[in-house]
Amino acid sequence: MIKIAIADDQELVRSGIRMILEGEPDMQVVGEAADGQQAFDLFQQVRVDVLLMDVRMSGEDGISATRRILAQPAPTRVLMLTTFDLDEYVYDALSAGASGFLLKDMPGEEIVTAVRQAARGSDCLLAPSVTRRLIQRFAARRPIASSSAAALSTLTRRETDVLRDVARGMSNAEIAADLFIAETTVKTHVARLLMKLGLRDRVQVAVFAYESGLITTTARHDRGPSAAPCDSRTFDD
Repeated sequence: MIKIAIADDQELVRSGIRMILEGEPDMQVVGEAADGQQAFDLFQQVRVDVLLMDVRMSGEDGISATRRILAQPAPTRVLMLTTFDLDEYVYDALSAGASGFLLKDMPGEEIVTAVRQAARGSDCLLAPSVTRRLIQRFAARRPIASSSAAALSTLTRRETDVLRDVARGMSNAEIAADLFIAETTVKTHVARLLMKLGLRDRVQVAVFAYESGLITTTARHDRGPSAAPCDSRTFDD
């Protein structure tokens, strides 16, 4: 059973999402919160697999609460909820370690799929087309971080190739085909680069790739594959 908590300052939104999720046999909503502080308190009181967190709430906002939750020894998976697909606040949340974001007007079945993916720890780029566009847009506004560039230099050439492909949104199978290596080898490279760079998941890999200058927003060869719904076939471990 996937245990879920919902944090949003609008009761109607919480009720709507709860109704969608509790209609699934493998999901249970175990708590609700109306602001970031309540979300943090709920996280400490009840162990949940996935926390749906609104970006903008009265009281403590979702970004601040997400940072606090993800700084804990055993953080949960956090999916940001927003009405805007190009929101700098969401970008900051992804940088902080959120596993992805969902638009509040997404179809119910897409929300259900995203929650299942997050619970499984698939680390996929949720809402992939808008996620990549958001990362591209806001990373381009920021200067290349010297620390990111230095960290990039610690990777082997093959790890760098894998990093670039992960940031483009390619699955392990697609990376294996692109680089002519075994899929198990791709998984090993992904694990190593995450460890070397101190990154949490594939979302943070994408952020790092742009902020380090490895991928630019203008180079034609940096364009990833066409966006597809987030599922285990397209954005897997």
